[in-house]
Parts: sequence; C-alpha cells; structure tokens
Amino acid sequence: MTLKTYFRDVRIGVIGGTGLYSLDGLKFVEEVIIETPWGQPSGAITIAETADGNRIAFLARHGPAHHVLPSEVNYRANIAALKAVGVQVILAFSAVGSLREEIQPGDFVLIDQIIDRTKGVRGDSFFTGTGVTAHASFGEPVSRALRGLVAQRGDSVPNITVHASGTAVCMEGPAFSTRAESNLYRSWGADVINMTCIPETKLAREAEITYAVVCMATDYDAWRESEESVTVAEVMKTMKVNAANAKALLLAVLPDIEQAVYNDPEMALTKPEAGSMQYAFQQTPDKQSSSGRSVLSFIFSNYF
Repeated sequence: MTLKTYFRDVRIGVIGGTGLYSLDGLKFVEEVIIETPWGQPSGAITIAETADGNRIAFLARHGPAHHVLPSEVNYRANIAALKAVGVQVILAFSAVGSLREEIQPGDFVLIDQIIDRTKGVRGDSFFTGTGVTAHASFGEPVSRALRGLVAQRGDSVPNITVHASGTAVCMEGPAFSTRAESNLYRSWGADVINMTCIPETKLAREAEITYAVVCMATDYDAWRESEESVTVAEVMKTMKVNAANAKALLLAVLPDIEQAVYNDPEMALTKPEAGSMQYAFQQTPDKQSSSGRSVLSFIFSNYF
C-alpha cells in the first residue's frame, strides 16, 4: 500500500461536520475507499468536479450517517486518506457552541487559536508507535491565508455573520459542558466550543496540509442562563440552516482557493505548510525504525 495507489491530484479537500454530509452544486466524479496504515477513514471520499474543471475531495467527519462519535473518529485515517488523493488544502466545517453573546446561533467563526481539553484517548500523531520522532510547529494551528480567503467571501452568503477570528475549546464529549466548565472557558478567553478540532488540526499540520475550519454556531453553550431553555428542535433547525449556508459559503470561496492552488506559481497559500516537517525529525535516518519509515511513507513519500 503506497500513497501513489490512491493519488488523483485532487488538491482541495473539504471535511464536513455535524449536519454537513454531502456537497451540492458540484459534478460527482467517483467515490474512493481508502485503507491507510492507521485504518479506514470515516467513510468513502467523494471526488467532485468544480465549474472550472478542478477536482475536490469531500469527507464527512462522522460518516455519511453520523455514526461515529467525536472520540471515535479515526482522525489519522481521515487526514491520511485526503493526503493520499493529493490534497494540499483542507477547508473543514464544524458545529460549535457559542461562548459569547455576540456570536449568535447561525454565525460562523474562523477560529485562529485552540485550547485542547481532550483526554489523550484520540490518536493525535502519525508518529506514535512508529519509532520515528518528530515535533510539528503548532503556534498558529490554522492557516492565516486560508482563513483570509474565506473571510473575504463572508458577505456572499446573505443573513449570516462571519467572525474573522476566535479561540475554540476542544472538549472530549460526547456529553456537553457543565455550566461551571462553560464559564471557566469564557474566563480563559475562549469564544466557541466543539469536540473535533483536536486532533484534526494537529494531524493536518503534521501532514503539511494547509488547514482552516469554519465553526458554525448552533446554540449558546451552558453558560448562558435565560428564561427559556434552548430545545433540541431549535438546535436542529439552526443546524439545517447552517448546513445550507456552509454549502453556499464553500461554493463562493472555492474559485479563490482554486486560483491559489492551481494558478499561483508562488504557491503563497500552501507555502507555510509545504515542507514544514523537513527539519522536525529528531533522528538521523539510520536511527529511525525501518518499519516506522515504511508506515510513514504513506503520507511522507518525500521524506521516507
């Protein structure tokens, strides 16, 4: 099994979160079932063609029927599978709870920072157990350039507000926060909370993929005391609207991402991540595990 087995030169990937299980407005090309050294991803990868003839890859994070809990998502397989078909840029979508009054249900937030509150039960590095050690830079966990492209198209979708930055807390789940926890996160300066941006962002960075996530607020988290409690029906209604707006935003920004990925000779969009692991390895090749090098060659064919 090698990376070239699945390679399609599909440079743009989309990861759909809760409520976003398919893409509209694009021409279906094929579905690809991929087996990675870390297992299978959440489902088949859908390859679709844009109006300009370029191809993008779509993967539903929780599976097409939302059958995978946040802690059970095989994040390593998801990122590795997208890398295997050629993806260089990932625009992800994720449902979140709002920790700020000004971030209303239905608003989108382009987070730029993350606080990790997961519990270490998720596979969060491609290097774990390989006998090859490496340390990825993670000071800026998402791509500033990709966030900027999305922010520029925020006005293209009527009736939504796109916040250009924010800090997300990633909790383990699947239960939501207590009110005490929610207020603690607010005191830390966090703006939204979700259950999936860790380790997805870390793995994208290790894989040298340019990554940004659009956080779609469905409700106010447990901190907000009001006369009326938010009902499940109201949350589901907001999620349905968010999914439609996410698809509209994606179609609006896709031409800009295509231009950056396919037509910019300087490759400014992907330059910060491309080759970023070159000096991350702590051992000389002769000290690295040969079996580990074989596993890692699936996504790091240029290094191993």
